[in-house]
Amino acid sequence: MVNCLIIGHGAREHVIGETLVRGGANLFAFMSFKNAGLEDLSKKIKIHSETDFAAILDFSRQNKIDFAVIGPEAPLVVGIVDALEKGGIPCVGPTIEAAQLEGSKIFARNLLEKYKIKSNIESKTFDSMDGIVNYIKDIGEDNIVVKPEGLTGGKGVKVYGDHLFSKKDILEYCQELVDKKNRFLLEEKCIGEEFTLQTFVDGKNVLGSPLVQDHKRAYDDDKGPNTGGMGSYSMEDHLMPFITQIDVNLALEDMKKTVAAVKAETGVEYKGFLYGQFMKTAKGLKLIEFNSRFGDPEAMNVLPLLKGNLVDICLSIINRNLSQNFEFERKATVCKYLAPEGYPVNPKKDEQVIINTEKIKNTGAKYYYASVYREGGLIFTTTSRAMGILGIANSLEEAEIIAEIGVKCIEGKLFHRKDVGTRKLLQKRIDHMNSLLNH
Repeated sequence: MVNCLIIGHGAREHVIGETLVRGGANLFAFMSFKNAGLEDLSKKIKIHSETDFAAILDFSRQNKIDFAVIGPEAPLVVGIVDALEKGGIPCVGPTIEAAQLEGSKIFARNLLEKYKIKSNIESKTFDSMDGIVNYIKDIGEDNIVVKPEGLTGGKGVKVYGDHLFSKKDILEYCQELVDKKNRFLLEEKCIGEEFTLQTFVDGKNVLGSPLVQDHKRAYDDDKGPNTGGMGSYSMEDHLMPFITQIDVNLALEDMKKTVAAVKAETGVEYKGFLYGQFMKTAKGLKLIEFNSRFGDPEAMNVLPLLKGNLVDICLSIINRNLSQNFEFERKATVCKYLAPEGYPVNPKKDEQVIINTEKIKNTGAKYYYASVYREGGLIFTTTSRAMGILGIANSLEEAEIIAEIGVKCIEGKLFHRKDVGTRKLLQKRIDHMNSLLNH
């Protein structure tokens, strides 16, 4: 039996942990906040800061850990992999230089530009107000996206038309970032449909998984503020109705070139999971961002479909000999996130969540704990997303029905987007793409 350590505390880590256990691993978990799902799956857990590398190393040695899988971005971008590997614990995750692909949006854009990666977009770096007015004039204020340099938890990026509605708004936000001594990018705004391609990387080989589309807006019909993601879906053919296999091949090719560019630029091989957020536009595929880990919720759409053994895949990433000897079931998935009422602006916390586990099992739905806590055997909300409910079936319609029935097995002051994975919302996406391509 292999002793695997999972670091992280969300639904993404819950599904990674479940998949490792399914692959025969003895699971150990190190998390800053107790995830009830990981607690149930693990031989032993430790609740402590996910960036206290000495403590993680100590825990790993005590429990004879064979390798660690790092779930979230925060420990990756401050060098957890460097620290653990130096201490003799192999890791699935990039070292600090390679993790800059997510940790520094400026590093990522400069790299793509230097190595002429096709899906890169027009952008410019600023650390003061100098030249901003001219740049806005050049590309047009309604084409502007402002991206702060570091990690923003999906909430720092502001887009014209969504968060910024005038030149004044753009300049005020830029000034706010300058005042905080924050470097930032001004980028061209892309119009199209986004999709996520999550890959396994061993330094050279980049192997893909089914495409997923996430829903960032809090409420039905893409209304309301941005969130960490309110749900996602994947199709039984592993594509999207508006994304072809040719698009996927191009995206994969750019991800391979990026991995090679990281090695050329830093001397370090990128290994672990790499998530490419792409957008199909009238001008072709555009790379919105890279994440140096699996997505949350998107991990929940692909890992339960994995026919291969995640333990073996992790070992082959570590040993730099990853090969396409695994497949994913040809099924559709729909993940719906339950969030506390009022999320993300004024979420109700410490409210009890009642899960009818027997009933949910009978529906065929799966559930993953995100930000909830267990006290005296009861589950309570925090201020973040509570849990992901997943439906898996032969078609999107069936998967959506299973997810929706699964949601009904859970009681509490929670809400979710009822339209995620519905044919109506999908058709809206298809029509949008067609209108852009046939314009």
